[in-house]
Amino acid sequence: MAYAAHRHGDPRRRRASHGPLWAPLLLFAGVTVAAAAYVSYVLWPRWPDAPVARNAPSLPIVVAGVEFNIEPAAIRNAVQRRPGTQPRVDLVYLWPSLTPPGPTAKPSIGKPAPSDLGTRLFVSIQASDGTLAPAKRLHDIYPRYLAPEPGAGPAGLTLQKFRDDSPYRGEELAVEPQAATHFLARCSLRGVTGDGNCLLERRIGEADITVRFPRDWLNDWRGVAGGIDRLLKRLHPTP
Repeated sequence: MAYAAHRHGDPRRRRASHGPLWAPLLLFAGVTVAAAAYVSYVLWPRWPDAPVARNAPSLPIVVAGVEFNIEPAAIRNAVQRRPGTQPRVDLVYLWPSLTPPGPTAKPSIGKPAPSDLGTRLFVSIQASDGTLAPAKRLHDIYPRYLAPEPGAGPAGLTLQKFRDDSPYRGEELAVEPQAATHFLARCSLRGVTGDGNCLLERRIGEADITVRFPRDWLNDWRGVAGGIDRLLKRLHPTP
């Protein structure tokens, strides 16, 4: 009897001897199952969220880590009409009311229609991608390409053409000399793109805001600057 017990071993002792191997195996199996579940979740095809209705309240949209409050009716691309983080948002506002187009307005995804250029303000918000801020470009980049002498412009505004051998050929710089960060725009010359248009840029955090408006609006550039200030405060309220 004692011999048999010695020969075959105590079953309880055998189970105890295998115990230390089970813990690593169970841990490995658990990690494998969790990893497989995560990969399946990431790769599983999912339909995108449905766009929010145009008449919904303002949406919290984050671009480049900066939060904006944007009316859905102002968003030109229906795919962008949703809350959360997005790489870019394209907007349009009626001028001078700065209200989004009405519910019957046709969606505008590509280039603005010619009939809209004189009555609407187009705004794009996207990540800066490491580019220089507008004020930094004014001091470090643009002087390399500007013509020597500034030209005549509306009162209080300086216009200076870019040289024909520069990357900005066919454009000129419109600057408020006393506050370049307040009004700094690159405008195409008349005849290059019809009557011409202007691009005014602002930066908030790491988000670049580009505002497009007709060149003719330079005659009331102070009103344009004030309107853009009001719009940006609405899009990005600060305490």
